Amino acid sequence: MQKPLKHIAVIMDGNGRWAKSKGLERFLGHRQGTKATVATVEAGVDLGLEHLTLFVFSSENWQRPKIEVEYLMNLLVEMVAQELPHLMEKNVKLKVIGNMSKLPEKPRKKLQEAIDKTSQNSGMQLNLAISYGGRMEIVEAAREIASLAKKGELNPETLDETQFANHLYLRGAPDPDLVIRTGGEYRLSNYLLWQAAYSEFFVSDVLWPNFTKEDFAKAIEFYNTRQRRFGKVVEE
Repeated sequence: MQKPLKHIAVIMDGNGRWAKSKGLERFLGHRQGTKATVATVEAGVDLGLEHLTLFVFSSENWQRPKIEVEYLMNLLVEMVAQELPHLMEKNVKLKVIGNMSKLPEKPRKKLQEAIDKTSQNSGMQLNLAISYGGRMEIVEAAREIASLAKKGELNPETLDETQFANHLYLRGAPDPDLVIRTGGEYRLSNYLLWQAAYSEFFVSDVLWPNFTKEDFAKAIEFYNTRQRRFGKVVEE
């Protein structure tokens, strides 16, 4: 019997390709994709997840055209304002993982306001990976550990995986049981490199703006067929 899902992580891919297939500007794909984001959060709440982690904006995405980045930041502000009442209603706690200091002032403030307002909620924790990179996260953890060791507050000889994980963005959260990627691409794209070491991986050919609760359910069905061994031998 498969253990209940606690944590699902999603790589929301395909907004640009969706727009291109319809002869539209890329930014309209991002806007359409917000509908799938809302539906996925609702599905996570309905499933009783402890954590849902969404890859919103990578550390590499800053290299995209300036006009697209500005649109995404404005869309982020709009979405936070629009969805905050629903997060409160559904008892969802919001957290942002990534380098928030790189965000422009307005989206950074709006996100912080939403984080503060939902901080006492006790339902599903919605983790938004924004200005996030998995390698950067690991480097920052190593830098923090090295600093503690230099000050004599941590013994490198006794450092283990659990201690190391306590210096990552999602400290205290269970690792993702399942990583879902839409858009048909088979790569992690620098996402949760440490945490996804033993996650099950489901790739959907559906582009993110077309991703529905039914598609989410298909990923859950796939997960329920898997036997998670974590490198061990499990008797049939």
